[in-house]
Amino acid sequence: MRDFGVGFKYLAKGQQWMAQHGRSYGLGLLPGLVTLVLYVGALVGLIAWSDDFVAWATPFADGWGDTWLTLFRGVLRVLLFALALFLAVITFTAVTLLVGQPFYEALSERVDRSRSHDGTAPESGLPLLRELWISARDSVRVLVRVLFYGILLFACGFIPVIGQTVVPVIGFCVSGFFLTEELTAVALQRRGIEFKERLALLRGRRSLVLGFGVPLTLAYLVPFVAVFLMPGAVAGATLMARDLLEEPSIDDEDSDDTRTSPATT
Repeated sequence: MRDFGVGFKYLAKGQQWMAQHGRSYGLGLLPGLVTLVLYVGALVGLIAWSDDFVAWATPFADGWGDTWLTLFRGVLRVLLFALALFLAVITFTAVTLLVGQPFYEALSERVDRSRSHDGTAPESGLPLLRELWISARDSVRVLVRVLFYGILLFACGFIPVIGQTVVPVIGFCVSGFFLTEELTAVALQRRGIEFKERLALLRGRRSLVLGFGVPLTLAYLVPFVAVFLMPGAVAGATLMARDLLEEPSIDDEDSDDTRTSPATT
């Protein structure tokens, strides 16, 4: 559990870094605003059309009594919206990072320079289009995994008791893990670390990753919060990536508490 707390501290330290570097804040704000508008429109559309979609998908229930029919389709609409919200939380970061790739790269580099002893930051050396392609490709890989878990958890949601208690907790953990993967990818891609290597690195410190990602996932459920936390989340993920790779950093306050060290997960 100590690692979980350390992960949360990285999230807090990222927001603290942004508060201390106000000029960098606007750099990561615009992509999130653009993506938010798109996602809100999609969710509103889903709510508007959910009745028709659920009715179309369950024609076998047309002959049921009004009470059971209303209850059954009402539960399906709730589960459909929960699944959409689950996917939105995960894909929001991926889409925002793709839209704002140059901005977040620059922001992550600034964080690296501020913590490096010589004021430098790792650079990929790749053309922008190549970086965008890699980012899009890896986002699709994450999305495939998220869809798999999302469909599985959606199906498990029908299990009495477990579906309403255990399944949502697992869903938040899955969301938190892949959300952290997307955010740390900004810094790790510049270091030439491939997708599978990043997953292995994060799986080795699951508690740390969940400590960073789960609170952020919960915060993202609050309207508009994701947009304003996104710059600090990128900064915090960069700080965490540096310590996961054991790169030397300029010590700051509470560094002994936040630097990762082997712990049982």
